[in-house]
Amino acid sequence: MSNPAETTILVVDDRAPKRYLLKNWLTRAGFAVTEAVDGQDALDKLQQRPFDMVVLDVKLPDMSGLDVCRRIKADPATTSTPVVHVSAHAVDAADRTLGLVGGADAYLVEPIDPHELVATVQAVLRYYRARRKAEQLADGLAGLAETTLAVTMARDFPELLSRAAAGAVGLFGTAAAVATETDAGWTLALATVSGDVTVAGWEPPGEDVPVGSHRLTGDATRWQLPAGWPDPGEVTVTTARFRAARPSLYLFTGVCADEDQTQLLTQLTQALGAAAEAQRAQDQDHRIAVTLQRSLLPRRLPAVPGISLAVRYEPASPQAEIGGDFYELSTLGDELLIAIGDVVGHSLHAATVMAEIRHALRAYAVEGHYPGRIVALIDELMVRLLPGEMATLCLLLLDPRTGRARLANAGHLPPLLIADGRVTEVWHRAPLLGINHARPDDLEFVLPEGGTLLLYTDGLIERRDITIRDGIADLSRLAAPVDADLDRYCDRLLRQLTNPPHADDVAVVAVRRL
Repeated sequence: MSNPAETTILVVDDRAPKRYLLKNWLTRAGFAVTEAVDGQDALDKLQQRPFDMVVLDVKLPDMSGLDVCRRIKADPATTSTPVVHVSAHAVDAADRTLGLVGGADAYLVEPIDPHELVATVQAVLRYYRARRKAEQLADGLAGLAETTLAVTMARDFPELLSRAAAGAVGLFGTAAAVATETDAGWTLALATVSGDVTVAGWEPPGEDVPVGSHRLTGDATRWQLPAGWPDPGEVTVTTARFRAARPSLYLFTGVCADEDQTQLLTQLTQALGAAAEAQRAQDQDHRIAVTLQRSLLPRRLPAVPGISLAVRYEPASPQAEIGGDFYELSTLGDELLIAIGDVVGHSLHAATVMAEIRHALRAYAVEGHYPGRIVALIDELMVRLLPGEMATLCLLLLDPRTGRARLANAGHLPPLLIADGRVTEVWHRAPLLGINHARPDDLEFVLPEGGTLLLYTDGLIERRDITIRDGIADLSRLAAPVDADLDRYCDRLLRQLTNPPHADDVAVVAVRRL
């Protein structure tokens, strides 16, 4: 036995001489012993404090020791407390069987040999400690998996660090803090056992932490933990850094880690470090894609007599993925080319596909093709050079003088025509780009004087709790009347229909014939 004095045993017997002998034998073996004189006394003491074991006489004055054992095992607070029966009366096989079936872990009959008693107690305790250790390990691995899943689903670094710190509190039962370098500088999330989580800036220690996972120690002052850290004493720190060029991730806990906890701390820190690396890659991907998208969008709107224009492009928030939304506004002789589209998929790759489609669109338009032919040529290009890629596109040529428009759609949402207070959906059903399918003739219509044409991508109307059809209906209800200032009009629609963070990019084009 290691540290037997830390093991507490409750001896239950109504006879003082027998209690004395049992206590004497167990105390000499190094155990801390408390006495109870009957069954109710034993149950009361178990309610007041936990014991590592109960040595229980079968025959008690107020109730049977068998009943006491059943009540101990039936109580969730004491169900894992081992019970050893001792008896001078119920000594035959049937009595012992009844006691073991009732929940006892061992059954000794008098006269009891002191060495047998101590050996039995030690054997039962070894089994329970091994079982508890296995249960703790299983709980720890389950908590590790739960925390790892939570941090990998985080949308940004503050959420990732907050979930990581809260998960560490659940795993180790002490305050925890997680810190690493983000785009906003070094950031630390502190979680307390009460469930409070705070995120703030942090200044890392000046010492160099090598690549890999390490367990360090030091007090809260050395690690410059915030004032909310509850214990100024020694802090256990595990770090993870996968590459020399990357910042370390620090996990601070107040736990005095044993071998199993150290392993769990290391595994958790490595998982958090991997999640942080993935978040950095996602953030970098987002920044590059947004920069690329903005560089490929029109830098300024064309000046067209008789036409007022407004556009809005809102990239997905840093917490979300990025799409390949795009728009085009340019003059071709006396006509205005208007286009809006969306590459299927999310990522930097989608933005590069968007760039190729937009360049092809401009080139085919300059060659003088009508909208349907431009769409067909882009479709053929994608099938040959971008196999597997798909996109939506709505393209039209508008004559500002007459208002005559010629439209070709490729799986994109219908533009809205707002005139005289009425909103009309301009449907032109045709397959997406990239699937090499026959396409209908162009749709021709007239944009009347004072009328407004509204083109948009799905980010403006998509919601998880409604259908696309419902989203278009919501936009139609809000689209009229049109504000006198088109820029203010676009801002209003964005404000009423989107609540940042957006789940997708949003592009809006408004065209009014004066």
